[in-house]
Amino acid sequence: MFLILFTLLFVLPVMIMAFLFISAFVVIPFAFIFASWYMRVKERKKQRREKEGLNVAFFHPYCNAGGGGERVLWVAIKAVLTRFPSSTIYIYTVETADSKTILDKAQNQFNVKVEPEKLHFVRLSAQKLIEAKTYSYFTLLMQSLGSMVLGMEALLKLNPDIFIDTTGFAFTYPIFRYLAQCPVICYVHYPTITAAMMRRVKHRIVAYNNSSLIARNPLFTWLKLIYYKIFGWLYGVVGRCADVVMVNGTWTEEHINDVWGIPYATHKVYPPCDVSELKKLRSLVKESDPIRILSVAQFRPEKDHPLMLQAMYELRNLLVKNEMLWNKV
Repeated sequence: MFLILFTLLFVLPVMIMAFLFISAFVVIPFAFIFASWYMRVKERKKQRREKEGLNVAFFHPYCNAGGGGERVLWVAIKAVLTRFPSSTIYIYTVETADSKTILDKAQNQFNVKVEPEKLHFVRLSAQKLIEAKTYSYFTLLMQSLGSMVLGMEALLKLNPDIFIDTTGFAFTYPIFRYLAQCPVICYVHYPTITAAMMRRVKHRIVAYNNSSLIARNPLFTWLKLIYYKIFGWLYGVVGRCADVVMVNGTWTEEHINDVWGIPYATHKVYPPCDVSELKKLRSLVKESDPIRILSVAQFRPEKDHPLMLQAMYELRNLLVKNEMLWNKV
């Protein structure tokens, strides 16, 4: 009885007073400061935009890599400049090559020409923080946190009017949505984490994201599954900070909708694969020619080359009674 009276007459009033004190002297002033800062940022951006035009920033640290993701970047830049010729493009990058070298490579490799006076590179220094080799454990989480540091560096060097991520560093989205106060657009090539990755861990399947040491141990499997679920939840939270989401196909769309849960803002935009020159080529294939199966992919763990070999093995079994056809493959 005494404990109940003590709680009602002393503990509860103290808690209420503490809550009111914190609200009055911490939360409310902080809210006013944030609102004032927010309005000033918006006003300064509006004044600069009216004077200098739109600043569009692409977050693509390895813009000179020359892969499929880089083709998406350069075609997107070309499209923005064509649609909004008064805008200025900025690329957040860790590349050390000079601007001319990067632009020449984009033109030679992707046949995309961008006028150098409309494009500027914002050089970032925290490159090691986003490299997988930097971290021996908790690679996904540490790379994502590293990308936030890189994102803060990018924001401090340039606060854009529109932020576009073309690499999949989703943990940078809250920084630019809430601190930079600008729309966030992203093009997702491959989700950072998927339900399939979690299933591999749950069923203790050895794969590129699940070593045999973990797969053999039930405790390690359980701990990694918890880690994946927490990271998946965080990935969903930061992903929902994007205003517009573009994905490169149905498979990615399904996984992104499953994790981020914003299908109304997610749009399927197939990669810009230019086949116009290929269509002009005359077929040189003859009936007697061998059957060639060509796989075009970078040698990375997630490309799952062992699965391709397994597919070839299954094909061999299907053609076990047709040696003539198999010998042509």
